[in-house]
Amino acid sequence: MTKRAHYIALNIIRGWVLTAIVLSTFVGCVTRETQVFQPPAESPVDDSFTRTSEDKLIASTAVISSDVLYKTIVSELHANRAEFDEAGENYLDLALQTKDLGILRRAIQFATLNEDQNALMQLALLWSEIDPLNSRPRRMLASLTLESGALMQSLLHMERILELGEEIDFSVLSSRTGEMSDASRDLLLNQLTILAKKFPTDTSVIIAMTQLLAQNNEFEEALEQLANFNKIIPLTPRIVLLKAEILNRLNNPENALKTLKDGTRTFKEDIPLRLNYARMLVRQNRFKDAITEFGIVLKQDPDNHGARFSQSLIFLETEAFKKAATAFNFLIASNQRVEEATYYLAYSLENQDLIEEAILKYQSIPSSAQNFIASQQQATRLLIAQGEFEKAHEALLQSSKGQPQLQIVFITMESRLLLQSDNADRAKKLIDASLNRFPGEIELLFARVLYFDLIGDAQNSEKDLKQIIRIQPDDSRALNHLGYMLATQTSRFEEANALIERAIRISPDDPAIIDSLAWVQYKLGRYETALKNIARAYERFPDPEVASHMGEILWALNRRQDANKIWGQALEQNPNSAIIIEAMERLQSH
Repeated sequence: MTKRAHYIALNIIRGWVLTAIVLSTFVGCVTRETQVFQPPAESPVDDSFTRTSEDKLIASTAVISSDVLYKTIVSELHANRAEFDEAGENYLDLALQTKDLGILRRAIQFATLNEDQNALMQLALLWSEIDPLNSRPRRMLASLTLESGALMQSLLHMERILELGEEIDFSVLSSRTGEMSDASRDLLLNQLTILAKKFPTDTSVIIAMTQLLAQNNEFEEALEQLANFNKIIPLTPRIVLLKAEILNRLNNPENALKTLKDGTRTFKEDIPLRLNYARMLVRQNRFKDAITEFGIVLKQDPDNHGARFSQSLIFLETEAFKKAATAFNFLIASNQRVEEATYYLAYSLENQDLIEEAILKYQSIPSSAQNFIASQQQATRLLIAQGEFEKAHEALLQSSKGQPQLQIVFITMESRLLLQSDNADRAKKLIDASLNRFPGEIELLFARVLYFDLIGDAQNSEKDLKQIIRIQPDDSRALNHLGYMLATQTSRFEEANALIERAIRISPDDPAIIDSLAWVQYKLGRYETALKNIARAYERFPDPEVASHMGEILWALNRRQDANKIWGQALEQNPNSAIIIEAMERLQSH
């Protein structure tokens, strides 16, 4: 049960006191009508809208019959036994029967606890009929219809709140209209236009209109709407943010940035506005200016830990590692985002050549943290780089003690790091020993495949891959790996094709497998089919190897200009790609 539900439940159970009061009042005269019924205070109904500032408890005025009294007592007995569904149903019936405001408010408590949207809707409608000048039932109705997607009805209830002389945020509508059809959004826009004329100085109506226009991709009209509105009322931070957002969607980031910058000069104390300005500076790689803006926010609000975290990350990006370490230490001391801050603190220390401190920080991250495995990997990497092989291995054993699956994850991780650091023999020894402990473990077999691939032992690599496939026939990774190996290192193309086609049936959207399929089709001379598949792979994963393959297939189709174009684009991103350079030199020399 959530904290909010627990609070409501306690409030309802306290209704047992009501039963005692009612009984003491009605003893000996249960056939006589009376007016003493006083329910406990109504639970807060969170309808996501601002409540009215004046919230007076309206006393119950209905005459309570003995039948109603009996049903009330029964309902409270249900509540005392935590039978909230039964209590809610009884109180709903009583509210509809008596139209008593006290009973109605009690019924709302139970409907809220039971998350009974239908009951809440009936009760809110009844409340608005009984007390038409009260905005609270209208707020409930606006919230309930908004949640159910009946946006036009929600809008009408919001309009009534304005007519009662109170405020409500119409811009919440736009959070629900993103997936609307254009026709439905247009109907809502037309109604908002009418409202804007009726309430020309209501900011939230204009903002809602502008947001809907932007969702319709009518950006110029949205900007015009804001400009016209600014002639009527003064500029607000919210309007500045909306204008910047629209300009950004118009692919005009410079003007969007200028709008935010001007806004921070006009509204110097508005933190959300300045934060948006700082984030846009980051997106435009203006890190120095972003650091300054986050610094201003932190002067205004030293406890804005989100701003401090963002500033700390920029320190890392700009290699200001000492400043980053100071900022992350501050976050840790404030008990804010501790696991993330500790990880990045370790990275900062590592880049200051404080390796021992960095290792300890990485290792201090608890196993419950999301970045636990990543932090252990970094600590292991640093220990291996220092030649502390036993220490690295022992730390992983301690961290995974009693957890066999985590041990396997750490073994594969350690073996991979050993391979990457030119310690292949140590990696092989670790994997073989681990396979004795965990025979037939697929991840360990795959780790040994990577070792065999590294030393060029295709025969043993094929042997382990086939063992994996026997154990787990639908392992698309092993099927693809073996198929691609056969396609690139042997002339067994048909066999390779069969394996890769099995893999693609299991994982049809995996770009690595699509690339393998295209490559084996190229080897079989099926160039047109190969081109279609390599184009799909490149669209999903434009890495140098896929670009190299695509260029070769285009070359085979005598589309040499297109091949050179693909290679050129790939080299712009990866100028030292050996695989692309080798393909170009080999093919262009003939």
